[in-house]
Amino acid sequence: MRTDRAILWFRQDLRIDDNPALIAGCRHAEVVPCFIWVPEEEGDWPAGAASRWWLHQSLRVLDEQLRQRGSRLIVRAGDSLEVLRELARDAGADAVYWNRRYEPAVVKRDRAVEAALSADGVRVETFNSALLYEPDGIRTKSGQPYQVFTPFWRACTAKRPDEVTAGPARIPGMHTPPKSLKIDELGLLPDVDWAAGMRATWRPGCVGAQERLDTFVAGIVRRYDVDRNRMDIDGTSSLSPHLHFGEIGPRQVWHAVTSVAGKGEEAARVYLAEIGWREFAYHLLVHFPETVRKPLREKFDGFPWRRRKAALSRWQRGQTGYPVVDAAMRQLWHTGWMHNRARMIVASFLTKDLLIPWQDGAAWFWDTLVDADLASNTLGWQWTAGCGADAAPFFRIFNPVTQAEKFDPEGAYIRRWVPELAALPVPWIFKPWEAPKDALASAGVTLGKTYPKPMVDHGEARSAALAAFEAIK
Repeated sequence: MRTDRAILWFRQDLRIDDNPALIAGCRHAEVVPCFIWVPEEEGDWPAGAASRWWLHQSLRVLDEQLRQRGSRLIVRAGDSLEVLRELARDAGADAVYWNRRYEPAVVKRDRAVEAALSADGVRVETFNSALLYEPDGIRTKSGQPYQVFTPFWRACTAKRPDEVTAGPARIPGMHTPPKSLKIDELGLLPDVDWAAGMRATWRPGCVGAQERLDTFVAGIVRRYDVDRNRMDIDGTSSLSPHLHFGEIGPRQVWHAVTSVAGKGEEAARVYLAEIGWREFAYHLLVHFPETVRKPLREKFDGFPWRRRKAALSRWQRGQTGYPVVDAAMRQLWHTGWMHNRARMIVASFLTKDLLIPWQDGAAWFWDTLVDADLASNTLGWQWTAGCGADAAPFFRIFNPVTQAEKFDPEGAYIRRWVPELAALPVPWIFKPWEAPKDALASAGVTLGKTYPKPMVDHGEARSAALAAFEAIK
C-alpha cells in the first residue's frame, strides 16, 4: 500500500541547503533519505582511495545534519534498482527523488532505474543540483555542443543562475525508519591509515564547505586574479572537493561571490570563469563521453606515447629531480589535493617531458585526489596534453624551472614539500643540478643521494616532444 512518503536518494549532493531533490521530497508527509554504495555501477571509474576517505567523512556529517532536523540517513550497499525497490516496498513510498549525475555509466544506470521504478508505479523526479546550467541546455546557434570555452561561457553568462533555496529546518521522517548499515560498514576507509595529512588539511562535509566558502569570500576572492597562480600562498578557493561531493552547490558559490565582490570586479570575474570551466568540463563529458578514455582530437590516436613504468613511478612518488614537480606530487600524496598551477606543471612534465600517455596521469589523479571529478579530470589532462577541446597548443610545454621561479618566487612551496632542499637558496632551489658545489654542500644536498638528479634534460625532452607532434601533424 502506497502512502504519502518519498525516498530521497543522495548521491553527489551531500548537503541540506540548495538541494532541489530534498526540497521536493519534503513536500511529502514523510521522507526516507538514503545513500547507496555501488562502486561497481560507476563503470570504469569507481571512486578512488582518496575520494572514498572523503566520502566516509561527508556521509557522517550529512547524517548528523539530517538527525538535527528529525531524520536520519539510511545507508545501504548493493544494486541501486534493487535497493530502491526494497526501500519503496518496505516504506510504502510512492515517489523517488534524486539529483542528476552526468558520468556516462551513471547516466545509463539512472535511465534504467527510472524506467524500472516507473513501471513499478513509483514516480521518479530528478533535478539539477550540481551545475549552474544543464549541459544539454547550452548550444551553439547551429544547435551543436561547444568545443571552445570562451563562446561557451559567453552563452552561459547571458543567463542568470537560479537563486539559492534554503534547506528545510525540519525533515519529516518515519516513526520507524527502514534498517540501515552503519557508515563504517561500507569499508570506505583504508586498512592502513595513510590519511593523517588529509585530516589535517580538510574538513569534509557541508559544514566545512560553508566555512571554506565564507573564508574565501571574506577576503581571498578580492585578490584571486593576482594570487590564484601562486603555489606558495593560500590564494584559491579550495572548494573543488566540496563541489564534487555536492556539499555545496555552484549556485551558492556564484551568489556568494557576486554579492561580496560585485560582478564588475576583475577578481570575481576571473574566479567565476573557473566555475565556468567546471561547467564546460561537464558539457564536454555529456556530449563527448568517449573522451574519458580517448582524445577528442582524433589525430592523437596515433601519437607515439611511451609507456614506461619506472618513469611513471618516479613521477608518482615525486622523485623526478625537478623540485617543483616533486613538491606538487608530494603535496598530492600528503593532502589529496594539488594547486591548479602545479597540476598543469606536473601534467605537462608527464605528457611532454616523459611522453607518458595522459590517461596514466589521469588514472593517478583519480585515485589520489580528494576532488577527483571525471569531467574536470578529463578536461584538465586533455587540455595539457593538447588533445582535447580548447586545448593548449602542443608546443606549449611548461618549463618546470621558470614556472617555479614565477609562481614560487622565494621557493617556499618547494621548501615545504621537498625538505631535503630547504637549505638551498634561490635560484638554486629551482635547479639544484646547476648549483655550485659549495652551495650544495652548505645545504647538505648530494645529487643522486639525498635528492635525485633530473630524470630528463628538459631542453632535449621538449625537442623530442615537438618531433613526436610533428609526426602526427
